[in-house]
Amino acid sequence: MYAVIKTGGKQYTVAEGDLIRVEKLPGEVGSKLEFRDVLAVGEGDSVEVGAPIVENAKVVCKIQEQGRDKKIIVFKKKKRKGYKKKQGHRQSFTALQVDVISK
Repeated sequence: MYAVIKTGGKQYTVAEGDLIRVEKLPGEVGSKLEFRDVLAVGEGDSVEVGAPIVENAKVVCKIQEQGRDKKIIVFKKKKRKGYKKKQGHRQSFTALQVDVISK
């Protein structure tokens, strides 16, 4: 069984047992999260699509890790103007293990 969930302004296709990385969510490692914003649920060829969400559907996940990605460098420059700006960024994330998908 698989589902499409919405979190952090993005949509993720998940199946039971999957490990996904999403935008940072509050919670401790080992605690459970429940997503009610399920946009679609399917098994095999049968797919139930919500308008906009599927009623009574939920996805239960367990938090595996709270962390930060590798640093990326943001460099801006305007030629012949003497303007340059260097900036770094590390995005926070939450790693989730999908336990149960129910509809």
